[in-house]
Amino acid sequence: MSGIDYSVWDHIEVSDDEDDTHPNIDTPSLFRWRHQARVERMEDFKKKGEDLNKSLQESRRKVAEAQKKVQELTISAADDTKAELTKAQTEEKKLKKEEREWEKKFDEFNREEKKMPWNVDTLSKEGFSKSIVNVVRDASEETEEEKEKKHKTFVEKYEKQIKHFGMLRRWDDSQRYLSDNPSLVCEETANYLVIMCIDLEVEEKHALMEQVAHQTIVMQFILELAKSLKVDPRGCFRQFFEKIKTADQQYQDAFNDELESFKERVRGRAKIRIEKAMKEYEEEERQKRLGPGGLDPVEVYESLPLEMQKCFDEKDIGMLQEVISKMDPTEAKVHMKKCIESGLWVPNSKVDDGDGEKEEDATYEDVKQEQQETKTE
Repeated sequence: MSGIDYSVWDHIEVSDDEDDTHPNIDTPSLFRWRHQARVERMEDFKKKGEDLNKSLQESRRKVAEAQKKVQELTISAADDTKAELTKAQTEEKKLKKEEREWEKKFDEFNREEKKMPWNVDTLSKEGFSKSIVNVVRDASEETEEEKEKKHKTFVEKYEKQIKHFGMLRRWDDSQRYLSDNPSLVCEETANYLVIMCIDLEVEEKHALMEQVAHQTIVMQFILELAKSLKVDPRGCFRQFFEKIKTADQQYQDAFNDELESFKERVRGRAKIRIEKAMKEYEEEERQKRLGPGGLDPVEVYESLPLEMQKCFDEKDIGMLQEVISKMDPTEAKVHMKKCIESGLWVPNSKVDDGDGEKEEDATYEDVKQEQQETKTE
């Protein structure tokens, strides 16, 4: 008996059995009346919660539609869409405000539900178990270091299973696999699937990305359902599959809308990653080709007058001599200095390497002298 927590009984209603009544009153009937009244109150309260949840989900669906419309209009470059975009943005703000109001009402309902005393009906309610009563630690209380360590450990242990789940297609297959691997029903799996989607899109494996994206939204819907019910996700994933397989069109549309929005976000994120990788690659290549003076030969070449560019294109020293002879000496020296520092022009080996200014002047003079000697001959 030492394993029983007797403090739980402090929250149980006892008015039904311990209330003193007049001897002429039919106590069993009174109990039935009170019991019936309590059941009716519980049913009304339950219906209130269902209605609030339904309104909240509908509100979220409308917000998702509004966000999708704003995104489409933002991408469009047509001038005639500007007014429509402004209108859509206004509607989006309005719907977001309504969503926050529904969330507030639903949170108040949940707080009210937690304060309700336990009684015979709630304790004997089907599905009541220790896993539901014991609230798991809020993930927001974890530090970033704890989250990172937790994610790394989880992935090392279950990476193969997560990838297998990501490739499943049918509802029944997904439900069966999670039943066999309940440890996968958690935030870490969802996070890994998101990264997996972005990786596949970067690799241009678009069809595979869309498949894994579907499973990512499946996991996220399960987690959201668990969050709304305040239960462990492993205890409610079957409810999700039951609901999605028999759901009305509205629920299916909400799922599909979220899936399409997620795929768009994945494509956007993959594009950013590719652009970043390209910039890093270009910078690496730029660093590799820097000349002895730290200048980029490509940038220096593009800064040269077209006549000088043509000389380097054709690798014609005589042409370069001719172009320099017609240029202002100061301007010519500046351009030749840049060519040396970028490696476009390699100075004559007889020039003193220890003095940059002498090197520049000597190179310029060498080119000029060679040009004069050519004319004399």
